[in-house]
Amino acid sequence: MKKIDYLSTLFVGIDIGSRLNVISALNFEQEFLIRMASIPNSQYGAEQMELMIAEVLQQHHEFRSIIIGLESTGFYGVHIANYLSTCQMLAPFSTKVYCLNPKEVAKYKESFNSLDKNDGIDSFVIADFARVGRINTQPWRGAQYLALQRLTRHRLHITECIAREKTYMLNNIFLKFSEFAMLDNDEHPFSNKYGATAEAVLTDYLSTEAIVNASVDELIAFISSKSRGRIHDPEQATYLLQKAANDSYRLDKCLYEPLTVSIGCSFNCINAFEKELKAIDDAILRTVKGLNPTEYQVLNSVPGIGKVYASGILAEIGTIKCFKNNDALAKYCGIVWKENQSGNFEAEDTPMNKAGNRYLRYYMIEAAGSVIRHCPEYKAFYDKKFAEVRTHQHKRALALTSRKLIRMLFGLLDKSQLYSVEKSR
Repeated sequence: MKKIDYLSTLFVGIDIGSRLNVISALNFEQEFLIRMASIPNSQYGAEQMELMIAEVLQQHHEFRSIIIGLESTGFYGVHIANYLSTCQMLAPFSTKVYCLNPKEVAKYKESFNSLDKNDGIDSFVIADFARVGRINTQPWRGAQYLALQRLTRHRLHITECIAREKTYMLNNIFLKFSEFAMLDNDEHPFSNKYGATAEAVLTDYLSTEAIVNASVDELIAFISSKSRGRIHDPEQATYLLQKAANDSYRLDKCLYEPLTVSIGCSFNCINAFEKELKAIDDAILRTVKGLNPTEYQVLNSVPGIGKVYASGILAEIGTIKCFKNNDALAKYCGIVWKENQSGNFEAEDTPMNKAGNRYLRYYMIEAAGSVIRHCPEYKAFYDKKFAEVRTHQHKRALALTSRKLIRMLFGLLDKSQLYSVEKSR
C-alpha cells in the first residue's frame, strides 16, 4: 500500500443525511478550509460539493491528494461516494473516498471534551478522524464493485429471509405436530424437514390423528409419490412418521385448519425465496465476469468455495493488495477475538469482535463450512476444535476454521497461486 503524505493531503468529512449533507475540510494543521457547509443530498448538491473542494485546491497549491470520509449510513451516502470518487475535477488528486464505521467515529468523538452533537460538528469529527490516520477500511471501489455488492448483499438478505421464515414456521409446526418439529435427524422420518415430502405431509394431512389412523400402505404410497422415489426406505419413514404423530400433543379440532393454512403459507414463501435465490446466483455469475479475474480464479480454485462465495468475498475485499497481512483481513472480516487477560489470569471464553464487515464475515464463514465438506485437512481441524469444548461447539469450531481459511486465502491471493494440498499446508 502506498504511504500517505499527510502534510500535502486535504481531509474532507461529510455527515450524510437523507436530504442534507454537511461538509467540512481540514488541512493537517487542523485549520478549517470548509467550515460545516450544508449542501442538498442531490445531483446538484454533489456538483456543488465538487466545486467547493476544487476551489480550495486552487487556493492552496500544497495539496497533492484528497481523503474524503463519510459515515456508512445505509444507502443515503452511496450516490455522493460514487460521484466524488469519479468526478473529473478531483481525479488528478488521487481522491480516495472512505465509508466509515459509525461506531469507530463515535468512539473517536468521545476523545474530544465538550463537543456538541450536531451535523456540523460530526462532519468536523469525520474529517479529523481521517487527519489523524484512524481510517482502516478500504476506499470506495467504484460502480462495478457496487453492482456486484448489491447482488451479493441481496443474496444474504434472501438467505436471512429464508432462515427467519423457517424459524417462524417451526413454531407453527410444533403446535400442530410437536414431535415432527423436535426429532433429531437420525430419528426424523425425512432428511429435510422443509422438503417437498415434509410439506405434503404437513399440509395435506389436517391433523396428527389423520396420520395415525391412515393405513401403512396408504402412507407408503403417499411418501413414495411425494418424494418421487428419492426416499430409499419409505416403510421406515412411514413407521417413524406414525410414531411421531402418535407421540405428539393433541389439539382442539378448531386449531388444526388455521395452523395448516399458516404452515402452507410459510412453505410458499420459502419456495418463492429459494426461486429468487437461484435468480440472484445467476445474476452474480454474470456480473463478476471480468472483475479482478486473477483473484477470482484463485478463490474459485479452493475446493468448496465455488463461484458464488468467491464472488461474495471478492465484492467486499476488492483486492488483497488492500491488506498488509492476514491479520488485517481477519480484522476487516470481524473474525477476531477480544483478549481478556489480567496478571496471571487469562479467560478461556473470549467473545468474537464483530466490528468488521458483516457481509464479508458471512461469506467467509459460509465458505469455511463448505470447505470443511471438501477438504479432509479442514474437516480434521474442525472436528478437533469441536471436541475441545462442551459449549458453543459448532459456532466456535466453524469460526476458528474460518480464521484458518483466511490465513490460507491471504497467502494464495497475495502470491496469485492456485490452491493445492501442498500449498495449503
